[in-house]
Amino acid sequence: MKKTTKIFSLILCAALALTLCACGKSNTESKPEAKDAYVGIDMNVACLVGPTGVGMTRLMQQSDDKKTANRYNFTVATAPDEISGKILTGELNIASVPTNLAAKLYKKSEGKITMLAVNTLSVLSILENGDTIKSVTDLKGKTIYSTGEGSNPEYILKYVLSAYGLEPSKDVTINFIAENDELTAKIISGEAEVAMVPEPLATTILTKKDTLKRAISLNDAWNSIATNGTNNAEYKDSKIMMGCVVALKSYVDEHKEQVDKFLSEYKESINYVNQNVEDAAALCEKYKIIPAAAVAKAAIPNCNIAFVDGKEMKSSIEGYFKVLFNADPTSIGGAMPAADFYYNAE
Repeated sequence: MKKTTKIFSLILCAALALTLCACGKSNTESKPEAKDAYVGIDMNVACLVGPTGVGMTRLMQQSDDKKTANRYNFTVATAPDEISGKILTGELNIASVPTNLAAKLYKKSEGKITMLAVNTLSVLSILENGDTIKSVTDLKGKTIYSTGEGSNPEYILKYVLSAYGLEPSKDVTINFIAENDELTAKIISGEAEVAMVPEPLATTILTKKDTLKRAISLNDAWNSIATNGTNNAEYKDSKIMMGCVVALKSYVDEHKEQVDKFLSEYKESINYVNQNVEDAAALCEKYKIIPAAAVAKAAIPNCNIAFVDGKEMKSSIEGYFKVLFNADPTSIGGAMPAADFYYNAE
């Protein structure tokens, strides 16, 4: 009897052990419900020739190679006017535009546009035919030739001059030229000894005349003002931010995951361009962003291509917008953009 009881106990223990093992195996194999997989979409994206399009070139190549999360259909425009209307109608989903145009579109659309990220800082330089200009204060008494009357270049130049103690209408003469081709001719001929020129034109001009040099980076001059708070504490920590990417808020709300994925891939593209200048220059020529790879290679380091988003974007560009607004309120649509203009900045 004792022997039978002992055998029964052993069988019962074995059965219990098997049951526990089975339960343990079941718990191990059970998995939480998988989240829905990412779904890419067709996305119409536009950029401009020149600096604001440079950072997009790597993404263009990856899109052609079908290595992107979304299916991007790119448009390369030669002027902002080719883009602005199509953004408002939704024909374009995301576009690279000048930052002041983005503010105008926000105002015009009654707040329906959002700035996703800044992609270009300052592209302006003071070129000199000679070697007398070492700082902004050395511009006193000079005649500066420039394009961009009534737009960002004029406001940036006058702000920088004023911040360094020069009165634009008294201490400096500014000669505005209508077209870049005319400005180039005056610089090469020697008629314009000092000129403010944007990239990549500045780099192109420097290759045409040995006596020309890049005297001042407007980006460096502005940053010195912002950092030191010289005469303008209100604009401390501001930056020149000349290019950005925008979208309709309704589109972002409907496709937030895909838009965020675009921004991630776009940031990677910009980083690639800055770190692989020679390869990026070839892509600039391939996608007609800058006509020649040799020019692009020399210009990219001076184009200040960047990716700035969120709170940093908002805090850095608000001071810049204040400068434009104080110079001419219509330059940004007649009013400072509200906080909801800036994507993910809260």
